[in-house]
Amino acid sequence: MHQIWKSFRALYFASLMMLIGSGLLSTYLALRLAADNVDGLWIGALMAANYFGLVLGGKIGHRLIARVGHIRAYATCAGIVGAAVLCHGLTDWLPIWLLLRVIVGLGMMCQYMVIESWLNEQAEARQRGVVFSLYMIASYLGLVLGQLILAVHPQLGLELLMVVALCFALCLVPVAMTRRIHPAPLHPAPMDPKFFIKRVPQSLIAVMGAGLLVGSFYGLAPLYASQQGLSTELVGLYMGSCIFAGLLVQWPLGWLSDRYDRPLLIRIFAGLLAVAALPLAILPAVPMQVLFIAGCLAALLQFCIYPLAVAFANDHIEPERRVSLTAMLLVTYGVGASVGPLVAGVLMKLFGSQMLYGFFSVAGLILVWRIRPNAVTNLHQVDDAPLHHVAMPDSMSSSPLVAALDPRVDEQVVQEQMVQEPMVEEQEPEPEPESKT
Repeated sequence: MHQIWKSFRALYFASLMMLIGSGLLSTYLALRLAADNVDGLWIGALMAANYFGLVLGGKIGHRLIARVGHIRAYATCAGIVGAAVLCHGLTDWLPIWLLLRVIVGLGMMCQYMVIESWLNEQAEARQRGVVFSLYMIASYLGLVLGQLILAVHPQLGLELLMVVALCFALCLVPVAMTRRIHPAPLHPAPMDPKFFIKRVPQSLIAVMGAGLLVGSFYGLAPLYASQQGLSTELVGLYMGSCIFAGLLVQWPLGWLSDRYDRPLLIRIFAGLLAVAALPLAILPAVPMQVLFIAGCLAALLQFCIYPLAVAFANDHIEPERRVSLTAMLLVTYGVGASVGPLVAGVLMKLFGSQMLYGFFSVAGLILVWRIRPNAVTNLHQVDDAPLHHVAMPDSMSSSPLVAALDPRVDEQVVQEQMVQEPMVEEQEPEPEPESKT
């Protein structure tokens, strides 16, 4: 593992800096608007705009990288993101902030695509799982450290925007100075929504539910904690603790996922989330100890749903379609993460801040209702299913190319899909029996 870390430490450092900046920016904007008594609808809209930018970047990133190359694309996006971050300090007009959040999301997605394609190009097949795990750790650790900066510097001045811009400037250095060979040119993975909706409908429902939950959490949990009376330092600790709990649960979750029925696990975790969020949903004010315990438990359960849904979908998709599947999952997650903060923001405005956790509880109950293990026919289950569970970073910190790092995906298939010239559109597949996974 030490040799792998040494080989890829520049890219891991770049990912770490990006996520520190991204995590700090999201919480800073929420707290800044809360301090100005802006309602939660605007705060939710800012997070929705960020996810819209991430989804948009998944399309634009391929073209940009193909036109100017990986290093130039990364440098361009890092510069644009840094400038967009600093522009938040030049104006308080919220429609401009919405546009800036779209730009930040779009630029970061292009940066993810460069890093992930580079990792995939340089990683040997036998190293792929470790490379992937270290990348996930760097991503989550960056999100946690971004929150903890608020505990060190609680003043909500322009200094924090400078810190975010500094992170995006520093993430540029290791990529710009690399002596590694450029990765192969990228081409978009073909996406066939009709096929995936027919083949893995329950997986897509679970992924959209995860987007609703996690998007609302990142965007509005700082506002909720602030309105519970927590200081800026404690809001940073609260967010950092919740995200860290989501990281720690990934490994025991993998053990469960490889041994028990995955749709049943999704349903169980969704039901537990509905129960865990209930105290914070019912009580308008709770003691700080209860807030931290219940909040971390709810976040832990939220972060379980996405990787389980991804593993569930991969069990029913052939290897040659898994890169396309990841693109489909990203779009589905992005739709959920764009809608969730808006709906939760409206509920918080109308009925109080505790409605954020009321929204979590209702979303968990909907997943319990819609995910039906008995409806899974297994008609299209791959021969070696269930595949080995892989802890997945959420789509706030990954791109469609993250599938290329997934050791469940055949390396040769990945290479062919990433470097091949666009093919003539395939004929419409023959109708297949519905699998309802």
